[in-house]
This record gives sequence, structure tokens and C-alpha cells, in this order.
Amino acid sequence: MDIKKNVREKYGEIARNADKKKACGCSCGCSDDSIVGAEYSMMNESYDHLNGYEEDADLKLGCGMPTEFAAISKGDTVVDLGSGAGNDCFVARAIAGESGQVIGLDFTPEMIVKANQNREKLGYNNVQFILGDIEQMPIDTETAEVVVSNCVLNLVPDKAKAFAEIFRILKKSGHFCVSDIVLKGNLPEKMKEDVVMYAGCVAGAVQREEYLEIIRKAGFENIQIKKERIIEIPDDLLKKHISEQDYNELKSNNTGIYSITVYAEKPGIVSMNNYNYADEQY
Repeated sequence: MDIKKNVREKYGEIARNADKKKACGCSCGCSDDSIVGAEYSMMNESYDHLNGYEEDADLKLGCGMPTEFAAISKGDTVVDLGSGAGNDCFVARAIAGESGQVIGLDFTPEMIVKANQNREKLGYNNVQFILGDIEQMPIDTETAEVVVSNCVLNLVPDKAKAFAEIFRILKKSGHFCVSDIVLKGNLPEKMKEDVVMYAGCVAGAVQREEYLEIIRKAGFENIQIKKERIIEIPDDLLKKHISEQDYNELKSNNTGIYSITVYAEKPGIVSMNNYNYADEQY
């Protein structure tokens, strides 16, 4: 609960300061001593070429573009987890069309306010933003054809519960596509305990294979990594949060921090069998 409280406060600060970003030139308008602005600007991929992109909704908080691989169809109901100011929701709406429905879920009240301001400005009546926790979503069972999320599930302490909830709200034969941060190798304990690093999606990261196993155990099939890239955190930023000894161990252990975009399907007839482990399927 302390992690959730601190993450909510951090993202509330980002939402409140969002209008300052153009004036100060940083990516989120937050204070200089926070890792979030610097780290997310490294992780973020540019959305400005996509249909539906709205600059005021893009707080540079993502680590991928899950909508690119989400196979959204006209008329789909799409749920975006950790919807922030609405960036992925508006891109998803451009694909799902007027006949689709888009639901953004976020547990930070300030983000919901910001997202609704953007929605009202755009005049969209088939997009809604609701306040709620990903570990216990206020969304009916079998609501969505597609679930997306962008660099948010690392902020959820119980990832198994989060993926179980994704499974629950998806319709049979529905699917998800999420971009997230995973590890290859172990982080120093100090980084794992650092709330600021957690809010930046680093300390909350789990091992790549563990992440995929959580998805498999939730009941998903046809699990695929659609995109993967390494995230480089500048040395001066690392040294602000870990000791010199931890820094040296981190470098010598060749720990990798990666952004991955994962796609998986909910079976039409729910089964815990029939998983394809060939190539990049898990």
C-alpha cells in the first residue's frame, strides 16, 4: 500500500504539472530531482505520427506503442490500463472508430481529470475514463475485445493479480497487447527498494521469463514478444540512487533493462493447455 500511495502521489504531481512542460522544456513538468522525467524521456517512443494523437494527452510516460501491435478492429471495445492523460485511448479510438468503445482506467484522480479535459476538448462520446485499481478493476467480466497498457504494469505490486484481471475482463477469444519493462539479470537491492525508481518503472520490473510465466499462468495462449529493446539509464542518474559499490556490481553483472511489447490471447474455450513454445512464442 505504501508503494501504491507513493506512485499515486508521483503521478498526481505529473498530472498537475503537465501544463508546465512547454514552459520548462522537460517531458513531465516535475521537479529536477525526480527520476521520472529523465527516465521516461529515454523510454518513450514518439506517437506524433499516429492517427488520433493528441499532444496534450502525451505526457511521455510510455515505453512502447502497444496499439501498434494490438490488432484493434472497427467496433471493438478497448480497455487501456493506466490510461494517464488519454494518449493511448485516443489512438485506440482512431482505430476502433465511432462504432467502438474505449475505456481508460487509472488510479490517479488527477490523471482522470486531465484525461477528461482532453476528451471534452476533442468531443469524443465513445471514450470514457474511470478511476480504479488494476488489481481489482471496476469493469464487468468479458467487457473488452482488446486490452492495452503502456509501461504501467510495473507499477502494480501484484502482477499475477493484474493479469488475472485482464483475463477476466476480456471476452473469450479477446487479446491484450502491453508494453512494459523487464529485466535480464538482477538489480541491486537499493534500486528495488527505491520508491522513486519504482515510480519510474525500473525497481518494479521483474525478470523477462518470470513476466512471461505470469502471463502463461493467468491462462493466456499464443504469447508473443512483438518488440524488444534495451533501455540505457545514464550513469549520473543511476549514481543518484545507488552506491558506488552497487553501481560497479550492476555494470559487472551486465544486467539489462528492456522494454518489451507482449501480445497474448484469451482462449475461446478456456484451457490451461496447448501452449506453443516455438521461437518467440511462450
